[in-house]
Amino acid sequence: MTIEKTNQINALLDFYEPLLTGKQTKYIAYYYREDLSLGEIAENYHVSRQAVYDNIKRTEKILAAYEEKLHLYQQFQQVNQQTEQIKAYVVSHYPEDTKLLQLLKQLESIEE
Repeated sequence: MTIEKTNQINALLDFYEPLLTGKQTKYIAYYYREDLSLGEIAENYHVSRQAVYDNIKRTEKILAAYEEKLHLYQQFQQVNQQTEQIKAYVVSHYPEDTKLLQLLKQLESIEE
């Protein structure tokens, strides 16, 4: 499991977790967020490793399908990138403009 894939799945979970079933959420969260092994999850839920693996793979596909249709994570990344560009521009070109800096702080608080 690569760090990039883990980060991507965790980000997709942040957006689409409410759309998953309880079991899907538990298995994939334990695997990707808590870094439990398939065996540990299987033992906790008294199922086979294969059942856990199948559930996680199916859930990964479901998350990817949601993103393909809704693009929430993609839009979030684009907004963050544009916000960073705006911040850099304002700070470098208008460091004395208090109104602009205040608006920039408001924009930063929205992101949180």
